Amino acid sequence: MTDAMIRGILETTRVIALVGWSPNPERPSHRVAAYLAGRGYRVIPVNPGHAGQKALGEVIRANLASVPADAGVDMVDIFRRSEHVLPLVQEALAHLPQLRTVWMQLGVQNADAAVLARRRGVLVVQDRCPAIEIPRLGL
Repeated sequence: MTDAMIRGILETTRVIALVGWSPNPERPSHRVAAYLAGRGYRVIPVNPGHAGQKALGEVIRANLASVPADAGVDMVDIFRRSEHVLPLVQEALAHLPQLRTVWMQLGVQNADAAVLARRRGVLVVQDRCPAIEIPRLGL
């Protein structure tokens, strides 16, 4: 994935479903979600243990299937272990009609999920963090 491609993703993305969001401010998923929201992205937290509560001005969703299809999610940012990614990507592809990007966080990679997403025309970023890429690219 080139810098130009990452720049394009980050400049055109508007709504992010962040899987593995944590209410603990010490957790990377919490900090990244807050950073992205502060940068103007709409961030929809996904965490079954906190579903129905509110964070970042949004209702926390139990899973990607419970995110309203009309929410306009164009990127899924995944904070889960690599072996848990494939079913998340399958769920995202099935329930998020405007999905354009699957983003796997630092240390997260899943070749099968990447192939599946790409076959459906969805861009895939693996083992990177948008909160690192945004300042690195001067966005």
